[in-house]
Amino acid sequence: MNLDDLINHTGEWLKGTGEYPNIVISSRIRLARNINKIPFPSRAKKKDLAQVLGLVEEATSAIPYFKDSQLFRIGEIDTVDRQFLIERHLMSHEHAANPEGKALIVSKEEVLSVMINEEDHLRLQVMHSGFNLSATWEIMNNIDNALAEKIEFAFNSEWGYLTSCPTNAGTAMRGSVMLHLPALVMTKQINKVLAAIAKLNFASRGFYGEGTQASGNFYQISNQVSLGHSETDVIQNINGLIRQVIEQEEQARQAMLVQNKSLLEDKIYRSLGVLKNAYIISSQETVDLLSMVRLGVDLDMVKNITRKSINELFIMIQPAHLQKIEGKKLSTSERDRKRASVIREKLGGR
Repeated sequence: MNLDDLINHTGEWLKGTGEYPNIVISSRIRLARNINKIPFPSRAKKKDLAQVLGLVEEATSAIPYFKDSQLFRIGEIDTVDRQFLIERHLMSHEHAANPEGKALIVSKEEVLSVMINEEDHLRLQVMHSGFNLSATWEIMNNIDNALAEKIEFAFNSEWGYLTSCPTNAGTAMRGSVMLHLPALVMTKQINKVLAAIAKLNFASRGFYGEGTQASGNFYQISNQVSLGHSETDVIQNINGLIRQVIEQEEQARQAMLVQNKSLLEDKIYRSLGVLKNAYIISSQETVDLLSMVRLGVDLDMVKNITRKSINELFIMIQPAHLQKIEGKKLSTSERDRKRASVIREKLGGR
């Protein structure tokens, strides 16, 4: 597997399956781990980072979960490929910066990825389609146990797993769910929902996680603190909150259908019409329009377009993906034209 293979491949988390796929895009579990007696990345020297990379590469080569995975050394791939991996939610912006000593492991189905020498020695991620944090955690737990048999992690009996950021200590687990909440946005209830989430000590972020704003009516909701909470507690708390948000979004959708169905249909079909016929279109406009079309698919108003194809488009229209498809670097205006072309082809436009 190489990076070019991924361009024609749909990651498991984009398939539009699982529980509540009409509202929940994906469920993700992340773990932070550091190797005992080696300085954390922010204090590590070049030889320390190389030692971490060697230990992880050796350990993962003997673990079945990593059988069909590929290791990419970040310093050996260009800026477009780095952005491509960020767009696929396989690594962070921070990992792409200052690439010396950093690497990324990606499984064939993109369910599993591991950032090596980001903020911590290891940032493990498992991501699935739909609402299923428990199954996602089960896979992650097995991977974590397998790694722990081969690598001694930094652990303290009082503080749990030791991490660069104190808020990640304890279980060092971050559970998150990506939701599509157009009805709550359109009915102007979203700010009230987000305020309630914040009061419960959960974080809400945009499509690309920490430091990003919500676009396309997508919101990532996750726990903020892991210290003092077991993995089971974290998952149960997130699950309870997400089910409440899902219920509120469903109620908002039904209210719109009862009160403003014609206006809703008009907005959805106008969005589809622009996407099918545009020859130049920006990334932001595309994301907003795709959000409405996805709502139309979920409400069974839009026929002959699958949820999976819309999910894929949210990723395919991003800058690095367009340049990978075209096979060369593109200017902003060239990307806007290529984006429109990709959308028309995908949706059966002109």
